[in-house]
Amino acid sequence: MTLWHGRFGDGGPAAELLAYTVSLPFDRRLAPDDLACSRAHVRGLERGGILTPDELDVILTALGQVQQELEGDSFVFAPGDEDIHTAIERRVTELAGPTGAKLHTGRSRNDQVATDLRLYAKRELLALAERVRELETTLFERALEVGDAYLPGYTHLQRAQPVLLAHHLLAHGWALGRDLDRLLATRERLDVSPLGAGALAGSSLPLDPDGVAVDLGFAGRFENSLDAVADRDFVAEALFDLALLGVHLSRLGEEIVLWTTEEFGFLHLADAYATGSSMLPQKKNPDIAELARGKSGRLIGHLTGLLTTLKGLPLSYNRDLQEDKEPLFDAVDQVGLALSALNGLMATSRFDIDRMQAAADTPAAAAVDLAEMLVSNGMPFRDAHTVVGGLVRDSLARHVPLAELVEAHPALGAPAVELLAPGVAVHRRTTPGGAGPGPVTVQLGRFRSHLATQGERLNRASGAPVSGKTHRSR
Repeated sequence: MTLWHGRFGDGGPAAELLAYTVSLPFDRRLAPDDLACSRAHVRGLERGGILTPDELDVILTALGQVQQELEGDSFVFAPGDEDIHTAIERRVTELAGPTGAKLHTGRSRNDQVATDLRLYAKRELLALAERVRELETTLFERALEVGDAYLPGYTHLQRAQPVLLAHHLLAHGWALGRDLDRLLATRERLDVSPLGAGALAGSSLPLDPDGVAVDLGFAGRFENSLDAVADRDFVAEALFDLALLGVHLSRLGEEIVLWTTEEFGFLHLADAYATGSSMLPQKKNPDIAELARGKSGRLIGHLTGLLTTLKGLPLSYNRDLQEDKEPLFDAVDQVGLALSALNGLMATSRFDIDRMQAAADTPAAAAVDLAEMLVSNGMPFRDAHTVVGGLVRDSLARHVPLAELVEAHPALGAPAVELLAPGVAVHRRTTPGGAGPGPVTVQLGRFRSHLATQGERLNRASGAPVSGKTHRSR
């Protein structure tokens, strides 16, 4: 029996309709949130005099029994259970009789599911933010560990200038920090209770939306009942946040894939975080990194799909909104798995510092330092660029070491040759935020403070301490 059977004839809904519209297979994960929502709702009904204290106790007892059954995997779903809301209400009514039939008083599945989904998103976005911070912390600890090791920095995937490895690792860390900011900001905006909006227009009954919002831990209640049941901005925002986070994880994954090739040889994966080949005995594959790269497209697809669904909907609720849950659930699952796997990979991998530094020590990597030396001696930069570019071209064309041409050039000479020595160029990066030892030392301090601030924000959001390691000084 459906919750809406009274309007329809005795034949019941077609099997094809139920098969197409059922959401129970995926929305049953909202059961804890639906139970919390129902408890708060009936407490509000009792405050409004719609339920007696005895009736409230009966329904709360039945909800407790349903929770035990769900948690113990003894809950028996019925063929007519369209969704988790129907299943829980049906079972409460079985347990509590006519009193249980009062559970849905003043409530629609429209405001109910919107509330459930906001509760779910609040919890899961916070959990993901904590995992983002864990990966940031691992990158920070590896940055401390590698000290003054350096490698080539790339533009267009061509060697550009030497940069400290710590600087490179923290570049990923700062991007993840912005991801965490977005997750918490989205969480703050969605912290609004829709319960009490009803199907679309509120109710004539003495409901208590403000008290229910406080009961559920929301920062406030809705202002407009039409908007409350139709709004899925928070799902779209969450999917954007997770898609961009996925893109950042994809970029890290791409570098891991490149760095673990024999051609680069910059990184060696721990056996526990690599896979082998079913045919090729010698293979050690970076599957985690490849999946982080591949699943980003899936996350982008979820965002695009939901926005396409939302763009054609009039106010207020439409069944199209059922399509908000599967992409959100999947995005949360996939990003959570990716963060944990990449965190383990980055914590256990070994950097080949010698290989990195040898790749960064090619004389051409110091070309801009030669140009800046000429600028320091009074030559306009564009002219200096032309001079050094010509020397590099001649070195390649004539197969003459660049150092010989630099030493022979009247505007450069022996002092300029010293700039081509291994490890010199990276130490010349001195501007704030740059890739040399001085600014990176400052950056490490700032990142340490950044992690501490994030920890405080997560503490406030969760109401519980966020675990973290004590980081040593560099």
